[in-house]
Amino acid sequence: MPHLDYLRRLVTLLSATMIGGMIILIILFVIRFQQDILNVPPEITLPSGVTPIAFTQTRDWYAVVTQENKILLFTPKGKLFQTVEITQ
Repeated sequence: MPHLDYLRRLVTLLSATMIGGMIILIILFVIRFQQDILNVPPEITLPSGVTPIAFTQTRDWYAVVTQENKILLFTPKGKLFQTVEITQ
């Protein structure tokens, strides 16, 4: 039956495409989550003993979240202008 052969080929092609897509997704996740380096701009000088765990920026300020449960806010020139203590 030619219709069944055609259907079998379509199912095989779809299965191969799905398997390939899953392999690509897994590889991308592994590559993305292996990057532990936090790129803080060179203008920012963190206080001694501070370990950054997250970083974000806007046009007007930079924010660094530290392992010590603080958010440090910096101007674009790198001057610390506010520290926010995080309490749980």
